Amino acid sequence: MSKEINISIPNGRLVEKNKITALFDPFYNDEFALDFDEDQAQIQLVALDYAAFEFTAKKALSNGGLNNESKKVVQDVVSAIGSIKSYGLKNGNRVYVDYNNERKVKNRKAKEEKRQQFYYTKGHSFSKANNEIPKEYENKIICGDSRLVLSQLPDNCVDVILTSPPYNFGLDYASTADDNQWENYFKQLFEIFTECVRVLKYGGRAIINVQPLYSDYIPTHHIISNFFINQKMIWKGEIVWEKNNYNCKYTAWGSWKSPSNPYLKYTWEFLEIFCKGDLKKAGDSKNADILPDDFKKWVLGKWSIAPERNMREFGHPAMFPEELAQRALQLFSFENDIILDPFNGAGTTTSVAKKINRRYLGIDISEKYCETANKRISNFLL
Repeated sequence: MSKEINISIPNGRLVEKNKITALFDPFYNDEFALDFDEDQAQIQLVALDYAAFEFTAKKALSNGGLNNESKKVVQDVVSAIGSIKSYGLKNGNRVYVDYNNERKVKNRKAKEEKRQQFYYTKGHSFSKANNEIPKEYENKIICGDSRLVLSQLPDNCVDVILTSPPYNFGLDYASTADDNQWENYFKQLFEIFTECVRVLKYGGRAIINVQPLYSDYIPTHHIISNFFINQKMIWKGEIVWEKNNYNCKYTAWGSWKSPSNPYLKYTWEFLEIFCKGDLKKAGDSKNADILPDDFKKWVLGKWSIAPERNMREFGHPAMFPEELAQRALQLFSFENDIILDPFNGAGTTTSVAKKINRRYLGIDISEKYCETANKRISNFLL
């Protein structure tokens, strides 16, 4: 299969076809051919070193060895190939056919092992034996300390964790003591995440929505990612949640109009995604409910989604929107999977899980938020 280009030659009898053929002879192979008949040139094209081809043509055009009619054909050939804007690149050549097809790599598994893919997980002790979550924890909102609640669960009983840990820079959360020193904050957070890793199934995913604390210069997304990597979890990837919100309440510029100490502003947060033991998650393909067009859009690592607009209604100062949760759950989980949010807050994760036919467990220490989360699910059932 090749791409065919036909170029009209008005004065075909005057064109020095043998000279043009000889000019491009170094490029003739099973991926390029140029043929002539009486009134047109025919190009068969699969791949070509276009830079060298163009250089050869320009050199011939400048040395005076071709008549005007032949020069016009050479110019038209170079222009026609150069105008093709859709192509792949392989070994310096432009590839014009089947360049979007995934390359089949021979001995892929051996090559992955040789280059030590996710080397940092070497020596993990994760069991491949998954368990069912006890019925008393299925489809529940539980008010309590996540660390203590999770300690009651068996190993490997949750399919996907989707959560956003509480920020610690003075936002008005309901009842938690969010003024902890940072060492204590991360210590408590990682105690809960340690339990999360334990209860996550082999092949399960942990999706952590986090915003670095730019004002305090604390890269929480890196600190949290380092924790999961140290736990031998596979870093599957990172999604940038572009909120397109310039957060006008923060008006500090740092050193105004000076390189001394400008304050950087950001309009996005991150979803850091980790897998336990294996990149591939077990599941029945009949329970995959993501549409083809959504899949193609959502595997791109940047999602433009407006921030949650109903935080005042739900009485919570820091919520991700339902669309973010729905994309994450449909892309990374199957219907009927168990979804855990250990910082469930006002219940976006559990509400969306219920809406799209996932089972859920939401935990939060605030009675007020747990009441809101249960109410959202009750309203959905109505």
